[in-house]
Amino acid sequence: MFRKAIAEKFKPDKNEFQFRGHEVRRIEAFSDAVFAFAVTLLIVSLEVPKSFEELMITIRGFFAFGISFLLLMMIWYEQNIFFRRYGLDDLKTIVLNCTLIFLVLFYVYPLKFLFTLVFSNQIYGENKSPFLMKVSDLPKLMMVYGIGYMMIYIIFYFLYRHALKKSNELQLTTLEIFDTKTKIYKNIIFIIIGIISITVAFLVPPGQAGIAGIVYGLIGPALTIFYTRRKKIKRNLTI
Repeated sequence: MFRKAIAEKFKPDKNEFQFRGHEVRRIEAFSDAVFAFAVTLLIVSLEVPKSFEELMITIRGFFAFGISFLLLMMIWYEQNIFFRRYGLDDLKTIVLNCTLIFLVLFYVYPLKFLFTLVFSNQIYGENKSPFLMKVSDLPKLMMVYGIGYMMIYIIFYFLYRHALKKSNELQLTTLEIFDTKTKIYKNIIFIIIGIISITVAFLVPPGQAGIAGIVYGLIGPALTIFYTRRKKIKRNLTI
């Protein structure tokens, strides 16, 4: 399977986080099926173009589809790393994972709507977009996206908190515990950025609610600073 192939390709050495999930479990196989279905939903509404103009519209929509696909794959990869590292399949892990894939399925269409709307002029031409939306509804759209974004990383936060609580059972090393805490703090950063985005969406005038989307640009600088500091601390632990 794809997960197993990835695990073999990126198998850590003895000084890195050791994989405890060597075999793909049923919950992971089910998750893969759900993620595949979610990707299908991204394109299910597309019809075979009936004219060259429709073909060009489909081609110009590739970038919006690509961003949505990339975001789904980032979530899949994060989930895959969690199961490879910890190999957990207890009831709490299953419940949290099922909640995660439910959110992924539920937010496929809002995700597709948002990025198609953002690039609507490039896809359909100036003022020719079939997407109908009032300016007053823009803050609500950003709220829907922001809540979905936060909920996904809240689930990851609880997954890694659960793994940390089982550190003795999993026999995590000091460095592995450190890396687990790093993942927890990273998810907190994502959640805080989501809160800031939603707050901005409702504080600015409706016509400027798109600024809330720019807030997610803070992720890059925030993670750069965060990982720089964590790497320095980790080096001290290995001395």
